[in-house]
Amino acid sequence: MDSMYKYRKYRIEREVLNEQRLEELAQRKTDAQPSLINHLKESIRCTVPKLKHGVLRTFPALYWLPKYSVRDYGMPDLISGISVGIMHLPQGMAYALLASLPPVFGLYTSLYPALIYFFFGTSRHISIGTFAVLSIMVGSVTERLAPDVDFLKVNGTNVTTEVDIAARDSYRVQVAAATTVLGGLIQVVLGLIKFGFVGTYLSEPLVRAYTTAAALHAVVAQLKYVFGVSPARFNGPLSLVYTLKDVFLLLPQSHFPTLVVSLVSLVLLIAAKEINAFLSPRLPVPIPVELITIIAATLISNYGHLNRNYTIQVVGEIPSGLSSPIVPDGSIFREVIGDAFALALVAYAISISLGKTFALKHGYRVDSNQELVALGLSNTVGAFFQSYAVCASMSRSLIQESTGGKTQMAGIASAIIVLVTILKLGPFFQELPKAVLACIVFVNLKGMFKQYSDIVLLWRSDKTDLVLWLVTWVSTLLFNLDLGLAAAIMFALLTVIFRTQLPTYSLLGNVDGSELYVDIEIHEEAREIPGITIFRSSATVYFANAELYLEALKEKSGLDITKMIIYKKREDAKEKRRQKREERWAQRQAKKEELADQTAVFCVEKGAKTWRDTSMMKKGTDKDEENSAEGKNSTAFVKPNTRDGQLRWEYLKGGNLDGTDFAWTSEQMDGDATTRGSSSKDTQSRDLERISLGSLGKWTWDIHSIILDLSTANFIDTVAAKTMKNIFQDFGEIDIDVYLAGCQASVVQQLELGHFFSGSITKKHLFASVHDAVLYCLDHRGQESSLVMNNYTKL
Repeated sequence: MDSMYKYRKYRIEREVLNEQRLEELAQRKTDAQPSLINHLKESIRCTVPKLKHGVLRTFPALYWLPKYSVRDYGMPDLISGISVGIMHLPQGMAYALLASLPPVFGLYTSLYPALIYFFFGTSRHISIGTFAVLSIMVGSVTERLAPDVDFLKVNGTNVTTEVDIAARDSYRVQVAAATTVLGGLIQVVLGLIKFGFVGTYLSEPLVRAYTTAAALHAVVAQLKYVFGVSPARFNGPLSLVYTLKDVFLLLPQSHFPTLVVSLVSLVLLIAAKEINAFLSPRLPVPIPVELITIIAATLISNYGHLNRNYTIQVVGEIPSGLSSPIVPDGSIFREVIGDAFALALVAYAISISLGKTFALKHGYRVDSNQELVALGLSNTVGAFFQSYAVCASMSRSLIQESTGGKTQMAGIASAIIVLVTILKLGPFFQELPKAVLACIVFVNLKGMFKQYSDIVLLWRSDKTDLVLWLVTWVSTLLFNLDLGLAAAIMFALLTVIFRTQLPTYSLLGNVDGSELYVDIEIHEEAREIPGITIFRSSATVYFANAELYLEALKEKSGLDITKMIIYKKREDAKEKRRQKREERWAQRQAKKEELADQTAVFCVEKGAKTWRDTSMMKKGTDKDEENSAEGKNSTAFVKPNTRDGQLRWEYLKGGNLDGTDFAWTSEQMDGDATTRGSSSKDTQSRDLERISLGSLGKWTWDIHSIILDLSTANFIDTVAAKTMKNIFQDFGEIDIDVYLAGCQASVVQQLELGHFFSGSITKKHLFASVHDAVLYCLDHRGQESSLVMNNYTKL
């Protein structure tokens, strides 16, 4: 008994709180609160503080710009901005090739969106501009809607193989602008309706797998510039496979001078990057490797006449000055709406993840909804100036943060560098080989290729996330970026359903001396309370897992409720039959007392006595003994006998049976194996004791209460509510009380709307915590727990 729990140890001097008592306490507070009408009036009332708060929330720059300290932040932001601006130049031109656009539009994309984000963004460290993944997504749209075959030049009646590059690029710019402005509008709308949480559906494994697969798309797209070949353009599913096949078939036709330029550029860039990484702790700012590379390549190409002498493809004409704003072609919206939505989601997911990372590191807050608006406005306004989709760049953002950038003034400084390049230095890069830009793309994708190490990490930590990573990667490779993203999101939602359908079910025990209840299978110090089963699911109970919840409850509690109900009904039927037999027994006893001359035989002929008396009156009294014998011999007497496990009746002609035989016969006819002196209730108790673990799973009397911990549930639907009601009814039939604990207010409200409560299930069955429910059970049925402990001791 020392190891047994005594229910008195659970008592704590405080009030037990059920839902009914909580409502009474809440009513007192509600009475003192203002009415709904007054609350609405207050919310729509315009005051100066509310107006100021709204303006600052819409234009975050107005909050920190008046407090900007030039002495503290000026020089770090300037150095950081120059470093990022230098990176913008090669990346902008290189990533424009990924978007299948002229390089100058990559510079436009590095300029206008950064200026817009300065006013509306809430992150201080991210660098807005071109990004490889978004560039390849835009490129898939532009090449699908503006393929080369649609712009072949016509010479009289013959069609030549020459492509009208100017017309093709002009239409591709319109397609990119239309896709970008539509994606930006989607982002703005989502931000205004507070849909910033939509980015949470793009989990980190999904985004990393998606960007890794997109990096492969980018590599394949640049192979034609590296080898100097012209593969056919494929669209739709498996286009990556077809493109790779075509490139491999064209490898024997590779342009040797272009291949040499590519190899030299790759070797120099990789070596310079490694040296830069080695020396970065000792350098105040990183070495601008890409900028040095494109300047050197441009000079060599210009003075060596690589285009004219060796037919190496170069960037071509870069117009000086800024282009005037143009309204995007709205007729293209219908064809790119799916791509625009994918762009909006991916751009937001990448930007908000980077923004929150830096905000956590430097101790400030990033507003997810405002970030959506800022990113959407950057894309929308930039599209009017012929920019394409933008988001935060990981490499540039790391440079901006590591070089000491404090605010988005660094973004203004980088934009000025890009602006000067567009206005004055654009024609200088006309002789830059495209192969060099392709190699810059290759080298900058190194970080994304490192993400393949996620496979090993996820294998060790979470197999479900690993499957999501692989499915996203494969679907993006095979179905292209738009359909691949849709397939990945759908599979991610399926994993959520899978996790909720197969949650962890556990039985809880009490930690001695506390109000904590933890899983008894994990925590050795947790002890199960005799007579009470506490059951918890790690997920919300709803239509998809309600049936599994009930099955797990039966398995964990050890109570096969179906068998127990059948057994209880069978016992009730036996009890009724026993009562009827008792009544018949009483009637037979009364008849036996009347027939004092008969001892131990049942007469099955009801008219035997009457026949015998009538015969004696007719033949006279002198033949009493003879007639008496004849009467006895004419009466059939029966006696039960059990042979070979079957009940048989023996018919006796006359004779006398002793009292012992009569008693045995009576008990056999009564159909009970117990002695007549025992009551039927004692017999039923012994029968219940004989129900073993094999038939019912537990002793039927060792549980009197079940507590369902619903603290993990954030909602409950009609199917789950009906399942809960069935649990109450089924366990109630075998005299086991059921209680709910830890229900949130929204869950209680949904139960009320679903008409869960009734005369038999009231709010007294709901408790604020598991401990409150335990105290209530022990107060009302604690004596049964004591009996259970005594029975355990005897066993």
